[in-house]
Amino acid sequence: MRFKVAALQFTVIAVSLIFATAANARTINLVGFGDSLMAGYQLPPGDGFPEKLQAALKAKGLDVTIANAGVSGDTTAGGLARIDWSVPDGTDGVILELGANDALRGIPPEESEKNLDQMITRLKERGIAVLLAGMMAPPNMGADYAARFNPIYQKLSEKHGLPLYAFFLDGVALEAGLKLDDGMHPNARGIDVMVEKMEPAVTNFVEAISSVKN
Repeated sequence: MRFKVAALQFTVIAVSLIFATAANARTINLVGFGDSLMAGYQLPPGDGFPEKLQAALKAKGLDVTIANAGVSGDTTAGGLARIDWSVPDGTDGVILELGANDALRGIPPEESEKNLDQMITRLKERGIAVLLAGMMAPPNMGADYAARFNPIYQKLSEKHGLPLYAFFLDGVALEAGLKLDDGMHPNARGIDVMVEKMEPAVTNFVEAISSVKN
C-alpha cells in the first residue's frame, strides 16, 4: 500500500514539474537589425539570413523567431534613426549588423562607432540583449582607414560586455562563387555558409537569454 502511495506521489510530482517547465518556457524573439546583408538583397523570400538562421535554430530544437529588420543601403546613422521603432516591444535580443555602408562611403569610423554605441545603449536601456556582428573595411579604403574602422566592434563589445561575432561575412567575403554578380552581397549559398558559421554564436546568445528570461 505504501509503495502504491509513494508511486502516486512521485507521478504527481513528475507531472507537475513537466507542466511547470512547459509554462515557464517561451519563444525567444530576436530581431536581425542591419543593412542589405541582413535584408537579403536580391534573394527570394525566405532565403535571407534571419529566415535561414531561424530555420537552423529550430532544427536544433530552439524555440526562436527572428524578425528581419534589414534595410538595404542603411548606414549606422540610418540605423540609429530607426532603432527605437524597428525593434518592437517584446524583443528579447537583437543581432546588430551595421557599418558596411559606412565603410563603403568613407564615413569617419569615429562616427560609426558613436552611432553603434548609441544604438547599443538604447537597446540595453530597454532590457534587450545584443549580439554584435562585426564588419571589416574594404581594402580599397586603405590601411589607415581599416586601422581605425576594424577595431570598433571589439571596442564596443568590451565596453558594453556584449558577445561579438567578429566578421559577419566570414567564409563568404573572399569567395566569388558565394556572392551575387555585384561581388559584394551573398547569394543563397553564401547565406547558408554565413548561417552555418554564425549559428553556434547565436545558439549561445539564445541560451544566455533563456537562462535570464525563464
